Amino acid sequence: MSNKPIILWFRQDLRLSDNPALEYAAKSLRPIIPIYILDVRANIGAASKWWLHHSLQSLAQSLNQKLNFFIGNPQEIIDKLIRENNAAEIVWNRCYEPAVIKRDKGIKEYLKNQNVQVKSFNSALLLEPQDTLKEDNTNYKVFTAFYKKNYLQGNSKIRLPIAKPPNLNLLKIESLSLTDLSLIPKIKWYKNFEKIWQPGENGAFIALDKFLAKGLKGYKELRNRADLEYSSKLSPHLHFGEISPNIIWHNIRSYSQKHGYDVDAEHFLSELVWREFSSNLLYFFPDLPQKNLQRKFDNFPWQENNDFLIKWQKGMTGYPIVDAGMRELWQTGFMHNRVRMIVASFLVKHLMIDWRRGLEWFHDCLVDADIANNRASWQWVAGSGADAAPYFRIFNPILQGQKFDPEGNYTKKFVPELKQLPIKHLFSPWLTPESILAALNIRIGIDYPKPIVVHEKARQKALAAYNAISV
Repeated sequence: MSNKPIILWFRQDLRLSDNPALEYAAKSLRPIIPIYILDVRANIGAASKWWLHHSLQSLAQSLNQKLNFFIGNPQEIIDKLIRENNAAEIVWNRCYEPAVIKRDKGIKEYLKNQNVQVKSFNSALLLEPQDTLKEDNTNYKVFTAFYKKNYLQGNSKIRLPIAKPPNLNLLKIESLSLTDLSLIPKIKWYKNFEKIWQPGENGAFIALDKFLAKGLKGYKELRNRADLEYSSKLSPHLHFGEISPNIIWHNIRSYSQKHGYDVDAEHFLSELVWREFSSNLLYFFPDLPQKNLQRKFDNFPWQENNDFLIKWQKGMTGYPIVDAGMRELWQTGFMHNRVRMIVASFLVKHLMIDWRRGLEWFHDCLVDADIANNRASWQWVAGSGADAAPYFRIFNPILQGQKFDPEGNYTKKFVPELKQLPIKHLFSPWLTPESILAALNIRIGIDYPKPIVVHEKARQKALAAYNAISV
């Protein structure tokens, strides 16, 4: 057997456990050159860059500091590395974003013409898009049917996780340092992140264990409560591939069967499949990030209102549950899923601002900013996507706060200027009697803003606009 090295290209699979490309490289018995390339054309948000830096730091430690870093055009870098190191083969795990698929196909074709062997694997999805088609070979556009056909219990197509390979023969070559990638933002607004998150494979397993122990029991009933800890917080770990969906799937299944949490587990796993459904939509509809899937929304009269947009971004809309969510996003890089729906609905329907403006802000601020999830979710809320929420379903931000933060703990945490307000008035502070406000020294319009729109009027305006494009 030739002792020519094999190049292992890490991408959104920053882990050693259940990594098919790594397993293949290890079994080849060749020396492995592990590389990470920061593609200069990649659009990575600021919060995601912070996470990526720490995730790569963790991976490099797992690889005994033998991870090699590069910046630039991946095809040019890989071509150079193969020639300089006399490599016989390159291996990677597939990504499913349209631009990356196009790039990778080009690299594969180019290398095969150079007589370089290329292997790629699925490590990011339970099932690849082409394996989830309907009987007529078309893709699903309705989640329930997609889930039932492909993912319900007993589906043997979901593979078991692969063990971490022992005794890797890794080669360190001349490359950049992690610091050279300049991923840490210059403005240190992310300082709070360090107290909340632990990026990396070890952090992913800690998050999974914590969720199994504290968040799975009661998940179905309590997952929408913003004030309770029922979010798994696994989404950023999944996005960067620090843990595989297969590991999560099988751990949730076995734990729930052992402890009798089957109803909660089934619901959580259906949420995991929403991630798969979003990837499918992006795969089959590459225009999803920018174009309405329902074309009638191309004629929707979106409002250009930069003042409203900034107030929404800063959590200064005058609606406490909306503002709490937007401030949570800025302070933590995350937002509770129910609150994501509330703030998105408010932007699109109360303010009638194009969903793409919200998507851009989320992309920059979320540590779990995933192209497929973010795009599909915004189109779902806007009513313009596949299997979308109907546009006329307009959340009342007062009632949503009362229902999903009944004691006000979540809202008061992120909107502390209202923490003295009785729960009866918390979600509509502008309606609080003046005597109560005066006693608490709270001035609406000074200490906390008045509502930038009136709910009922905004609702009627949005419905009228929708009805006009639906005729």
